[in-house]
Amino acid sequence: MNEVLWRPCEARIKASRMDAFRREVNRRYGLALADYDDLHRWSIDQRAAFWQTLADYFQVRWHQPATEVLSEGQQMPDARWFSGATLNFAEHLLRRRDAHPALISVREDGQRQVISHAELAEQVAGLQRSFKAAGIGVGDRVAACMPNTWQTLVAMLACTSLGAIWSCSSPEFGTHGIIDRFGQIEPKLLMVCAGYQYAGKAIDQVDKINEVLAQLPGLEHLLVVPYTRKHIRTDEFHSTAKTWLWNDFYQAGGEPQFTPLPFDHPLYILYSSGTTGVPKCIVHSAGGVLLQHLKEHGLHNDLSSEDVLFYYTTCGWMMWNWLVSGLAVGTTLVLYDGSPFHPGPERLLDLIDSEQISAFGTSAKYLAALEHAHLQPRLSHRLTSLKLLLSTGSPLSPESYDYVYREFKHDLCLASMSGGTDICSCFVIGNPLLPVRRGQIQCKSLGMAVEVWDDKGRPLVGEKGELVNTRHFPAMPLGFWNDPQGERFRAAYFSQFPGVWAQGDYAEAFPEGGMIIHGRSDAVLNPGGVRIGTAEIYRQVDTIDEVLESVAIGQRWQNDVRVVLFVRLREGLQLDETLQKRIRQVIRNNTTPRHVPAVILAVTDIPRTISGKVVELAIRNVVHGEPVKNTDALANPEALAQFRDRPELRDQA
Repeated sequence: MNEVLWRPCEARIKASRMDAFRREVNRRYGLALADYDDLHRWSIDQRAAFWQTLADYFQVRWHQPATEVLSEGQQMPDARWFSGATLNFAEHLLRRRDAHPALISVREDGQRQVISHAELAEQVAGLQRSFKAAGIGVGDRVAACMPNTWQTLVAMLACTSLGAIWSCSSPEFGTHGIIDRFGQIEPKLLMVCAGYQYAGKAIDQVDKINEVLAQLPGLEHLLVVPYTRKHIRTDEFHSTAKTWLWNDFYQAGGEPQFTPLPFDHPLYILYSSGTTGVPKCIVHSAGGVLLQHLKEHGLHNDLSSEDVLFYYTTCGWMMWNWLVSGLAVGTTLVLYDGSPFHPGPERLLDLIDSEQISAFGTSAKYLAALEHAHLQPRLSHRLTSLKLLLSTGSPLSPESYDYVYREFKHDLCLASMSGGTDICSCFVIGNPLLPVRRGQIQCKSLGMAVEVWDDKGRPLVGEKGELVNTRHFPAMPLGFWNDPQGERFRAAYFSQFPGVWAQGDYAEAFPEGGMIIHGRSDAVLNPGGVRIGTAEIYRQVDTIDEVLESVAIGQRWQNDVRVVLFVRLREGLQLDETLQKRIRQVIRNNTTPRHVPAVILAVTDIPRTISGKVVELAIRNVVHGEPVKNTDALANPEALAQFRDRPELRDQA
């Protein structure tokens, strides 16, 4: 696990913004920080100085400067950042006004649109004028159920430029999934697409939208983007809200105006997965998101105005919010809407060459799927522009690290990262100054006091435990919507260790500074009282060519817990005794006897959230005959049926 797979050359290190930032800190404060470890330690010990220096380095435009950078209460989450300061988030994403591409919007069917930085500002100005005419202002909620396309980004920028709060889901969400989210925040304006496409199919949205509208009685405006329904009419939608088509609503031209707002003004409302109940509405601040994303894109990803950034995401996943912040460092964005595997598994790889992508972001599941499909991108694609490969969503297996360096290219920074919707950013992340070690996330993010603790709150190195953050940071959410006393917010993150953020990840820190995420804490298996992260099992099963994907749960069994593994096999294969024996042997040889599943069963599909995360808890509930509270949060809820009432899981005693 300590094997170095890539190391940046000295020239690349010296040319990086991260190293330039280290030198700036040394110059400004008369320090001699020699490396990233020194810089990270300083960023934790001197948080106010760090975040102020970061804001200065990226030339944050304050309409009013702060009277105090940091004022803390007795314990987290009580703190205040940049008191008295005002800024506007959208202003920072629209700083460039030249003819260079700001975004390249690509659809699955090949339609492509390029919008320059100057044109983007003009588009935002026009929609901003329309929003103003509709009465959208500070504190209003603007919600969108939209594909990842340029109109969605323009609407977000127009919304936040006015101080309204943006919230988005994707068209794949079911009716109740949308209502469970937007019904809580009561938007003034809802933006929708009339239809969209996925995997070669056109999907009409009108009936679903009408069901949603019936549950949003306070809605004042409905904005419809025809998208794949070119001849849609407003009278097809049934609502008391004023209904507009995009071209009728939009007022072209002009320069955007930016409303100065407090640092902690609400910017986004994001949502928890909602698989255990109604989703939590997580409120993020404009200043916190801006600083955190400037740091991550500008320093940890080393992106600049010369780069092209792509991340495969829908608008219902926080990675969309993260992706679009690349504009704040002048980077060109590639927005893709559609299936990553249509018409073939090489679809997204083609974008690397055609759009000259330098930073390509995807999920661990996608990389595993490419390997299972035996794709060799180094032979089929040029990949000359690619310098950074980003991965998140689930733990990246050591074997996927091997695959990337074997089949993509040798001179490439593979940056696995982990954070979440909870903070709309990362706790642990990549780094242009550090080597990539097999199976490890490179480092803790600057300004993030990340540790791994045991159940008694003692720091661990080289042992598994709870991922915690011990010091306040600007991107900590403001709280949950409709939680005025903060009781639910504190219970979610500060109940396990009072005054310390517990992320709910089962993790392991290494002496070199790297980190492994072993899965969600609430999905940890506990056979015989020994805690096992599900990712430890998946890493081994992923090496077996016959298995496309797997999911493991702990089943209550004879006053203990036993490990049950479900596998989805390649088409035409059967889970016979020989394959079961090999799966068990691989797991036993590379982990411990405790990891070996007591039962292995075949399924044809594994349920996932809309953003692609396996729902281990929902599967565990079904196996135990317990209800799954919100199947509408799933992309494929029908898959749960395969886990219900399996005779192999019944206690015959």
